[in-house]
Amino acid sequence: MCGRYAITLPPEAVRAYFAYAETPNFPPRFNIAPTQPIPIVLAEPHSGGERRRFRLVRWGFLPGFVKDPKVFPLIINARAESVAEKPSYRAALKRRRCLVIADGFYEWRKAPGGRGAAGKRPYLVRRVSGEPMGFAGLYETWSDPTGGEIDTACIVTTAANALVGRLHDRMPAIIEPENFSAWLDVDGVDAVKALRLLTPAPDEALELVEVGPLVNRVANDDARVQEALAAPIRAAERATLI
Repeated sequence: MCGRYAITLPPEAVRAYFAYAETPNFPPRFNIAPTQPIPIVLAEPHSGGERRRFRLVRWGFLPGFVKDPKVFPLIINARAESVAEKPSYRAALKRRRCLVIADGFYEWRKAPGGRGAAGKRPYLVRRVSGEPMGFAGLYETWSDPTGGEIDTACIVTTAANALVGRLHDRMPAIIEPENFSAWLDVDGVDAVKALRLLTPAPDEALELVEVGPLVNRVANDDARVQEALAAPIRAAERATLI
C-alpha cells in the first residue's frame, strides 16, 4: 500500500535522474495524497531512440471502460502479482507503463494498544543515498462522452522487503535507474519481462524515519511533515519500533 508520498528534491536534480526532456518547475511536495496531480515519466518513440517525457496526471487510475468516475472505486495502487490478469490494468501494463517520481513515501505502524489514527506512528521511507525513487506506475487517459479527457495513474506495489515489513506488508515497486528503459519500453519489452522488474527494493538501500502526526492531515504540506523524531533506522540495525 502507498497512500502518501513526497517529492522534495530540486527540479534540476530530479530531471537529471530521470532524463526527461522538459524543464518543469515542479514545487516541493511533502505530503502528496490521492486525487492530487502527480508527476510521471513516460517514453515516446523517437528516431534517435527513447525519449522520456514529463507529465502531470491525477493520482487515481481510471480504466478506459469506466462510464462514471463518480461511482468507480478510486485506484491509487495496483498489486504486481495480479496486474497482468485484471481487466482494469492489462492494457496499461502492455502499452502505458510509467515511472512515478518520488523521493520518499509514508507508512504507519500501529503502536501496541493503540486505537484509531492516534494509535498509529508515521514513518518516512527514503533512500539512504538521498536520491529520487522511480515507482513503477501505469497511466491511462480516460475520455468522457463529451470528449473531455483526464490523464490518470496508479502506483504498482509489491511485497515489502524486511525493513519496510516492520511497518506494512506492501511497498511501491521501485525501479532502479538501470531498469528505467526496460520498464518504459512498451514496444521492445513485453509485459512478462516487465513484471520481472517488480521486486522489493534491497533492504540496505532504504531507511525508516519516524515523523510526527502532521503527515496525517493532507492540508499539511511543508518541511515540518518530515521532521525526524529519532535517528533513521536502517537494515543493519535491530532497533525496536514502538
